[in-house]
Parts: sequence; C-alpha cells; structure tokens
Amino acid sequence: MLIVSAGSNYTTMSVLSYNEILPKKVIIFNDEPYVVVSSHVFRKQQRKPVNVTKLKSLKSGRVVEYSFHQNENAEEAELEKKMITFIYEQKGDYWFHEAGDKSKRFSLSGDLIGPAAKYMKANTDVEALVYDEEIIGVSLPIKVELKVTEAMPAVKGNTAQGALKDVTLETGAHIMVPMFIGEGDIISINTETENYVERIEKA
Repeated sequence: MLIVSAGSNYTTMSVLSYNEILPKKVIIFNDEPYVVVSSHVFRKQQRKPVNVTKLKSLKSGRVVEYSFHQNENAEEAELEKKMITFIYEQKGDYWFHEAGDKSKRFSLSGDLIGPAAKYMKANTDVEALVYDEEIIGVSLPIKVELKVTEAMPAVKGNTAQGALKDVTLETGAHIMVPMFIGEGDIISINTETENYVERIEKA
C-alpha cells in the first residue's frame, strides 16, 4: 500500500507488482483508468519474466497491449460506485437520473455503456462506475429478466434438441433462444455472454 499525502487529506492507493496485474483489475495507465482484459506471465529463455497484458480504456474503449516487466508496477484505480436509474434511449444517447432524484438528469453515450445497453429496461436501476467524479461505465447485473415481445411459433418437425430461433425482447434486443420459447414468456439473459439462460415464466 502507498499512502500519498495531499495537505491534510490522505488517499490510500494499492500498488500492484507486475504479476498482480490480473484480469478484471482496474489500473491507472497513461493517466487513465484501464481494465485488464487478459494477462500472461512468462519467461523468455534466460530473460526475466514479463506480464503480457491486454488493457481496455474505461474512458475511450481503446484496447492496447503492454508488457509489464519485473521491475514495473501499476497503481490500482480507486473506483466509486453509485446507483443510477435508466429512463430512456434517444438517438444513441441513454438518459438517466440519480437514484431517488429525478431532477438530476444526464445522458451517457452507447459507446460508454457497451453491448449491455440493449438489455436495460426503462425505470430500472443500474450501477455506475465513477472515477475522478466522472461516470466511466455502467455495470448491469450478470443476469436480467426480460419479456419476449415477438417470437415465431415453433414449426412442427423443427423442435430438435438444440434448435434455436431469434426473438425480440421488450427492450428491442434480439437473442437466440430454444424453440419452445413463446411470445409473452419472461426469460433470463446473461448480460456478459449475451446468451439465453432459462425461462422464468411462461405466458
């Protein structure tokens, strides 16, 4: 741990050694918060070990590759979390208000939210990731439950085990589901893999 003094205020920051820079850790790299997408520590012949990482900027979404050597370390980013309420989407902008305060409205870009945006239902709370008083990302629950609004009926003879069909969800998102899923069913979706998980309720 590194304690940095700034006047009478003290900020505690974790410093990670090269081999502690692991996937899902958020570090400060080039003065910006980056999430570690992948890492691999290996040694080339007689050389000292290095950690080859892939990093994604939480501000721009840019992905870079960087090799941390044994004598290098990285500061772990101090992220705050707060709940915000999704209201609606308009022309690629997603509007929210602070949880419990409808007067404090603001918008975030679809690029910042990422693919999970299509599984956000109006008037639901999501977790915002805050760095340096700026929202840099939105985290949805790993599983969400949504209603199927459009689904082709299963065609006789096409209900083989493992057969899938495309359906539309109440948020407008499309997802592949088993043939037995029908319009009005409520299903569970994994927002990380964007895959169907199970039927929660039959219409």
